[in-house]
Amino acid sequence: MADILDDDPEPSERFPAGPLYVPVRPGPSGCAARLFRTPLGRRTAVGFTSEHRLTALLGPGQAWIRLAEPALRALTAPLGVTTVTVDPQFTAPAPAPFAAPVPVPPALPVTRETPALRTA
Repeated sequence: MADILDDDPEPSERFPAGPLYVPVRPGPSGCAARLFRTPLGRRTAVGFTSEHRLTALLGPGQAWIRLAEPALRALTAPLGVTTVTVDPQFTAPAPAPFAAPVPVPPALPVTRETPALRTA
């Protein structure tokens, strides 16, 4: 009897998550999907399965649109974003703007003094 293992950790088929609540930001031509970063720094599109989950994580002022997962993938693929994260559990605040460095006083010029020659 042959044992058949079908434990594929990452199936090749992607199952659509259905209509998602996608966070957007205003842009010059209308709304644009907000892109986020994974903990490893890769860009990802984000969708939520309910408006409640979106507002619980991003706040009630976050604008959103409804998109199916395949439509969200098609929208972000030309930008090189191939990952869609559904219902993330945590977001970190945006990094604070980089503060201007404290001015360093100019270095004093280095001089080499020639030792005085003495005659005996």
